[in-house]
Amino acid sequence: MTTLNSLYLLAAEQKSADVTDWSARISWVVGLLVFIAFVYWLMRQGWKWRGSLQSGLPELATTPEGFTDGETLLTLTGRYHASTTAGQWLDRIVAHGLGTRSRVELTLTGQGLDVVRPGAADFFVPAAALREARLDKALAGKVLPEGGLLVITWAHGETLIDSGFRSDHAAEHQAWVDAVNRLTGPAGDHTTSTTTSTTEGTAR
Repeated sequence: MTTLNSLYLLAAEQKSADVTDWSARISWVVGLLVFIAFVYWLMRQGWKWRGSLQSGLPELATTPEGFTDGETLLTLTGRYHASTTAGQWLDRIVAHGLGTRSRVELTLTGQGLDVVRPGAADFFVPAAALREARLDKALAGKVLPEGGLLVITWAHGETLIDSGFRSDHAAEHQAWVDAVNRLTGPAGDHTTSTTTSTTEGTAR
């Protein structure tokens, strides 16, 4: 009888231990989820705060009528990574949806650069607003292999913006650099050397 009682008590203790263990695990998971939700909330608040600071940025231009009637210089499909203040690779711009990563289709003509983003805001950069293009590896905290980013600098209102793209075929990047810099002319060449050195200095 004593042996049976001992076995019963042992089984009860084991069952109790199992219940206690599950309770601790559930509490840990709930705590982790609360922490993740809090971090996400902080990120959203930071995003909104940054957007309010950039509220003076003008609305983005839209594709003009007859854009497709001109000669297409280049097209590209890939990903839009981010836009930052030119020369400041960590100063992300989020106003007007520029902070949203997405797929992208780029079309370059003599009129300018058409940026089509499924699921995000499209925009158009007139040729007169283009400043330069270069190969880079980092933008807005995104770091890729050397030359993994096509960065196009353009003027929007009083702000110079670096927008980063990555083609599905990275070998296309150099052709885009050459074409955009030809379109911008000698002034674009000057801006290229200045902005590149600034970005590299910031990255170091």
